[in-house]
Amino acid sequence: MKPETLSFFDKVYEVAKLIPQGRVTSYGAIANYLGAKKSARMVGYAMNGSHNKDVPAHRVVNRKGLLTGKHHFDGTNLMQQLLENEGVKVVDNQIQDFQLVFWDPSQELSR
Repeated sequence: MKPETLSFFDKVYEVAKLIPQGRVTSYGAIANYLGAKKSARMVGYAMNGSHNKDVPAHRVVNRKGLLTGKHHFDGTNLMQQLLENEGVKVVDNQIQDFQLVFWDPSQELSR
């Protein structure tokens, strides 16, 4: 499928699939990369529907590094467990050293 024929959600999934293990990004960073700066919430909706699509949704958090989407994962702490298995430290639903593990698609990917 050509990129111009992808839905917004599919474009979000394509970006999310590129987030390296042990790194995280934010809903807003993905929206900004896709040229939809004010669509962070829509990126969140896409992440909510990403199950069974081989998308590492656990690597997408809010702009402050909070695990705001954790209630969409099976189990009480699955999102945190997945991140911790990749070496990301989480305390009280907050990514520690957020700036060190933050992956910005606008800087990491060329269009």
